[in-house]
Amino acid sequence: MPPIVSVVGKSNVGKTTLLEKLVAELKRRGRRVATVKHDVHGFELDQPGKDSWRHAQAGADAVVISSPDRLALIKKTDHDSTLDEIARHLGEDYDIIITEGYKSRAAPKIEVHRKEFGGDLLSTSDELIAVATDEPLDIPVWQCSLDDAGKLADLLEQTFMNRPEPALATLYADGVALPASAFVQQFVSHTVFGMLSALRGVNRPKSVEIFLRRQEAPAEKD
Repeated sequence: MPPIVSVVGKSNVGKTTLLEKLVAELKRRGRRVATVKHDVHGFELDQPGKDSWRHAQAGADAVVISSPDRLALIKKTDHDSTLDEIARHLGEDYDIIITEGYKSRAAPKIEVHRKEFGGDLLSTSDELIAVATDEPLDIPVWQCSLDDAGKLADLLEQTFMNRPEPALATLYADGVALPASAFVQQFVSHTVFGMLSALRGVNRPKSVEIFLRRQEAPAEKD
């Protein structure tokens, strides 16, 4: 699973502006970046009258909009999706996932701070990796100016993106990423690719996705 870092801060402090600069800098360096915006108030992606809106109004639980250069998924949920669940939908083809929001979720955080907003920081010290600020703060956390996306990109690359090799296998159970040792990753990878090599028409795929569902035992009759 790609590393996940959250940009947090008080309302109107400049989180989106900082994220835009950071994404642009990472893209300039050739990095593949995915972003996630968290909105506790909900959102509407489709416009009334559009075909995809009509699909949803008809009762579809998930609607996919596809074009030659874009793909969007609108899916009904019964809970606020976790970062692990969102990362699973995004897949493995990214160097990093940067979220805006999720201040209460356990993830490494960059907090945006401005002097005019005052007050304490939102993040706890064990989750905070950096503060982008317009004033020096007396805290033992790495700090940079609000405009210094280059230094923030350096920090993210050195801390999260200089992995020697991507994981051979990423495992999820009910949408939650499971820690897997190198032995488990090798075992799963070698076993699955070994089985695929025996199938006719399968020509050395680079990656494989498998969805498993537990088969419940039938209820015993009285």
